[in-house]
Amino acid sequence: MKDYYQILGISREASQDEVKRAFHKLAHKYHPDKGGDEKKFKEINEAYQILSNKEKREQYDKFGSVFEGGQGPGPGPGFDFTWAWGQPHGEGVNTDFDFGDLGEMFEDFFGFGRDKTRRRQEIKRGKDIKIDIEIPLEATLKEIKKKITLYKIITCSRCQGKGAEPGTPINECFSCRGTGEVQQVKRTFLGSFTRWTICPECGGEGQRPEKVCNVCRGQGRVKGEEDIEIFIPAGVDTNQLIKVTGKGEAGKKGGKPGDLYVRVLVKKHPLFQRQGDDLLILREISFSQAALGDEIEVPTLEGSKLLLKIPVGTESGRVLRVSGKGIPHFTSYGQGNLYVELIIKTPKKLTRKQKELLEQLKEEGI
Repeated sequence: MKDYYQILGISREASQDEVKRAFHKLAHKYHPDKGGDEKKFKEINEAYQILSNKEKREQYDKFGSVFEGGQGPGPGPGFDFTWAWGQPHGEGVNTDFDFGDLGEMFEDFFGFGRDKTRRRQEIKRGKDIKIDIEIPLEATLKEIKKKITLYKIITCSRCQGKGAEPGTPINECFSCRGTGEVQQVKRTFLGSFTRWTICPECGGEGQRPEKVCNVCRGQGRVKGEEDIEIFIPAGVDTNQLIKVTGKGEAGKKGGKPGDLYVRVLVKKHPLFQRQGDDLLILREISFSQAALGDEIEVPTLEGSKLLLKIPVGTESGRVLRVSGKGIPHFTSYGQGNLYVELIIKTPKKLTRKQKELLEQLKEEGI
């Protein structure tokens, strides 16, 4: 019969914490992925599965063997799925083994994955928020500040995000001893696998308030309104995203807040068409203006007007360029251009005099 205490190098009076520490030390030393002895590793894992479970340890101490223990044959269609301290994970849990979990279990257990501090921060971090903001085309000419009121999850003002009633202490979680994680055991036909998972008692916090906040019920956050000022840069275009750091949902119990992502939607203008950073406007001119040339007033997006010279003999559809009167470049200095497309307007109704003049021009071949 194997001596599980000897395998882990502990005495029979060793506490559960001592069992855990001994197992961690030996598992790191003999894990096959780290060049260790695979047979020794399985032996260590078998010993830990027995001695870390109160009922199985008592049975082993009395009879020297344990029913369904350690490296016995596979458990059949349903796998045993328990918390490391012996409490059931819960009714209705899916106990089918997923081979995709195998690598993840080894990463979590042996520390090859993400560190615990970063994982705990991710658990506490607030969610990101995405919203749409519509602005007129004129607003793209310069940077603007837009104030909005956002209804979201905000930090609780009573407990300042701590989740505890003011003046009451926050104690270490009894279940996970302040680590925020507990061990979980999966028994498969390959053997028993132990992994670290979020503590169900404290939700990965590692701490529990002696008395939870009466307002947020220990969450450190509540639903409420927040006024936010958003800076929209010049030259922004439809569907561009603006990130406002830290203005998403508040983090859990003082955790890092999420970010706010603002999608900009630029409204269509009744006169100007945007083409990248350029603008296009259509202007009607008469036949005489096209034939003889002229100067016309053209509006700009800023609201001013400029004089545009029409060359002699202009054909309908001709496009004239006005430099620097378009949209500012979003990522560089400078500004796009304004393009004016000239359309010769054909009159639908003519006076008698106009008809006579046109007949004369017709006779002249015009």
